[in-house]
Amino acid sequence: MTTAQPVYHQGWKLDDVRWDAFEPAAVDPALLAAIKAAALVEYNAPDYVTYLKRIFRDSGEETLRWIEEWGAEESQHGRALGRWAETADPGFKLEEAFARFRKGYTPPHFTDQETGISVRGSRRGEMVARCVVESGTSSYYSAIRDATDEPVLKEIAGRISADEYRHYKLFYDILHEQDEPELPFWRKLWVAVGRVRESDDDELAYAYYCANVPASEEATRPYDRQTYSRLSARTSMTIYRRRHIQKLVQMVAKVVGANPHGILANWGGALLWRVMQKKAASASV
Repeated sequence: MTTAQPVYHQGWKLDDVRWDAFEPAAVDPALLAAIKAAALVEYNAPDYVTYLKRIFRDSGEETLRWIEEWGAEESQHGRALGRWAETADPGFKLEEAFARFRKGYTPPHFTDQETGISVRGSRRGEMVARCVVESGTSSYYSAIRDATDEPVLKEIAGRISADEYRHYKLFYDILHEQDEPELPFWRKLWVAVGRVRESDDDELAYAYYCANVPASEEATRPYDRQTYSRLSARTSMTIYRRRHIQKLVQMVAKVVGANPHGILANWGGALLWRVMQKKAASASV
């Protein structure tokens, strides 16, 4: 029997979180390490806002306002996760770890001020990619909510998961408001698969490194992408349950134009579940 989850509405603030309910004994060290890394990635939203506003600069004030609101909510996610991590581990400092992360990780398309062309080839392609990301984050924070016994983290993860689902719907609407030609199914699928594969890039691995390796130990514990990608996956891959993966695949199927409850989505969910179980097993070795 599935326990009913609280319904969290848009527009919450950090003061709405029940910080006084924190239970130190319920903190899982592996999950804490993953939350530290997630805080850095979420907190980095302003760079994404700048990039998206360049891409959609001619799409109207309402779209630009939505992008700004999305970025503000994402940054708040980073602050909420960072505050929880600082509470669980007083040695962790969000701003210090984030400064190191920003210094070492800046994708070229974030700093290229000369072009307003999406790295996905079009505004529609960009929104397909954003929907894929929001599908992944919504499922990830749902998995964290269901995996943790720590009350404050459970609440924060629930709030973030609800926000990410709303963000998915926002980007889905922006996708279909574009005056560009509709992308064929194969092209949307290609963009979606490409964005999923990017989850193995330096962003998550380097965030994990900066969040969990003190600056004083950089010389003796230098960054290695393969090592910290594996460490990052060790927790994230093991907290998922089958229902989280199926929901993720259904959301991606919808944005590429497939039936979310059809045979393609069912097969995709089963395949992704097997892949993630294999990754979880290999990451724990």
